[in-house]
Amino acid sequence: MRALRVEALGENFEGCAVRDVPVPEPSEGEILLRIRAGSLGFPDLLMTRGGYQHKPELPFTPGGDVAGEVAAVGPGVTEFAVGDRVVTGGLGGAFAEYGVYSASRARKIPDHLGFAEAAAVGSAYLTAYVSLVRRANLQPGEWLLVHGAAGGVGLAAVDLGKHLGAKVIATASTDEKLERIREAYQPEALINVTEGFREKVKEITGGGADVIYDPVGGDVFDESVRCIAFDGRLLVIGFASGRIPEIGVNMPLIKGFSVVGVRAGEYGRRFPQKGRENMEAVWDLVARRAVRPHVHGIYSLDDWREAFAEMEERRVVGRVIIDPSQ
Repeated sequence: MRALRVEALGENFEGCAVRDVPVPEPSEGEILLRIRAGSLGFPDLLMTRGGYQHKPELPFTPGGDVAGEVAAVGPGVTEFAVGDRVVTGGLGGAFAEYGVYSASRARKIPDHLGFAEAAAVGSAYLTAYVSLVRRANLQPGEWLLVHGAAGGVGLAAVDLGKHLGAKVIATASTDEKLERIREAYQPEALINVTEGFREKVKEITGGGADVIYDPVGGDVFDESVRCIAFDGRLLVIGFASGRIPEIGVNMPLIKGFSVVGVRAGEYGRRFPQKGRENMEAVWDLVARRAVRPHVHGIYSLDDWREAFAEMEERRVVGRVIIDPSQ
């Protein structure tokens, strides 16, 4: 089979190439998927450079959330059969024609979803759910400021925030992205962050945002501190800007807000029962069409460089999908 392999770490993806590798075989409790969609996330870019906390041994195949058709089942697997449409995920392996996954972590894809939409759900909506529901306790009528709203995890937060009854302000770096966000989910307000945002947020909200969802960090975090409401919750999701910001603890004290770290996957590992409940809640929302994952574009395995460039150059609105079956 063909797979994208990271054979050496470095900039510009020079250590990555599509290679022929053996098709894996499922072991006890595993299924073999013919992969039809793998979701590209910012961590995948970081892993090609050794810049992510998870550092797999070389060579490895990147790609987390994945959807496909069951091609074979291992011993003891009774809940799936060959041909079933399945979605699952992991810390790698999605950018290949076939992959082996634990049957216990997989689920059948709702009939109304295609493979690409199914692969766009997992980590993005799980991060949004853990952030807004578990960590922030977002309430109907509260103001939610979503930074990096064009990205996968940001757009999922806009979608889920709207469903939860919040008043959503979405930010992005270009007017084109903002227009596509408006078309997809119609948030209450849109702000281009290149022109600054704190005064606009205070004007729109009448004082400050109750919950701020920040996967960007850097200057965006610094300015967010200046436009958060008293008793607000500033959610630290990641640092896509490249700079990890710092804050003097006098600011949360004086302004009465909380800085809350979010690691959705680790939350589930630390609290397994809550982790299962989180995933059930996310997929229940998807099944009821209460949320709608948005796919930016679908690329073949041969076009992986174009897909990675879309992500790296921040042209993405939603999720980038690689379809190894094309």
